[in-house]
Amino acid sequence: MKLTMICAALILFASADARAQGDSKALYMSKCATCHGPDGMAKTAMGKKLKVQDAQTASGKMSADEMVKIVADGKSPGMMGYSKQFNAEQVKGVVDYYRSLGK
Repeated sequence: MKLTMICAALILFASADARAQGDSKALYMSKCATCHGPDGMAKTAMGKKLKVQDAQTASGKMSADEMVKIVADGKSPGMMGYSKQFNAEQVKGVVDYYRSLGK
């Protein structure tokens, strides 16, 4: 019985984590991929125009906290902030997803 409950708890935790990752990916694809690219390579028309770095380079130069601030507040030129559209957990999730593209 205890083993069954532990397994059920692990499955729920894993599915919640997968759902959160899916939500982060969906937010990234809807708001960020236009410039940063669906693969994080920034080889889009807007990415090239704004000289956006790829996910691996950006992740190597900036901490996750620095990226969270940029997503929340925006960055000139061209990147609006999302603090009014996303809650703190969503911002962190998008940053974590983006950083995972650089690995």
